[in-house]
Amino acid sequence: MADTNKAKSSTKEAKNSGAESSNDTDVEENKTIAALSYVWILFLVQILGKRKSKFAQFHAKQGFILFVIELIASLFMWFPIFGQLLMLALLIVAVMGFVKTLNGEWWEIPYIHEWSKKIKL
Repeated sequence: MADTNKAKSSTKEAKNSGAESSNDTDVEENKTIAALSYVWILFLVQILGKRKSKFAQFHAKQGFILFVIELIASLFMWFPIFGQLLMLALLIVAVMGFVKTLNGEWWEIPYIHEWSKKIKL
């Protein structure tokens, strides 16, 4: 009985390590291009060109939501302090996303990630 449980657990570990290695490969191959998702409209490169990469799609969807928020926030740029602080905050989020993506992280931006999960491509 113990041998059966060991065999099952080793099979599960082998499946999980295979999934993790394919994820690791996806991240390593696409982290540079996925980082561009946070540079204004360049999220379109990943949405249209890297359809099979879960890592690139994950960041492209967040980049899309961030882009829409930046467009809306640009309307507030005319308000001297509020608009400039809002755009500065969005710039900081974009730079953090860029850096974390280059490091191979699946960073879920607060609130933005929830909206990006609703996008089905």
